[in-house]
Amino acid sequence: MIALLQRVRWAQVAVAGEVVARIGPGLLAFVAVEREDGPDEAARLAERVVRYRIFPDGQGRMNLDLRAVGGELLVVSQFTLAADTRKGLRPSFSPAAPPERARELVEAFAAHCRHFLPRVASGRFGAHMEVSLLNDGPVTFLLQS
Repeated sequence: MIALLQRVRWAQVAVAGEVVARIGPGLLAFVAVEREDGPDEAARLAERVVRYRIFPDGQGRMNLDLRAVGGELLVVSQFTLAADTRKGLRPSFSPAAPPERARELVEAFAAHCRHFLPRVASGRFGAHMEVSLLNDGPVTFLLQS
């Protein structure tokens, strides 16, 4: 599994003009599932995301995680992160998991995150989403399970 993390002041997801999820300060996680991924990868990636220390401490060093700063998490499925872009001028999506398997594992990922955090919001799987955010830093990291 892949998670592209962006530290945000706020983020939201709209579908057909309706806001379906919104968070305040925290992380926006774009999540992709690859063919070989399973429940273990979802659990491992969730724990890494929640514990990843990318928030500043009192000295301004990235030393705190989401729990330490009371941050919120917005999970947005994004299969394009699983694309193979090594050749040509068009991405190949063959590394991405089939939609039903991806839905299951993105939901499992979000559920694992909810064990650690009081506020986890999610976009709408498979929908055309409009994501708005105010990146804080900017700070962006790519994690893989």
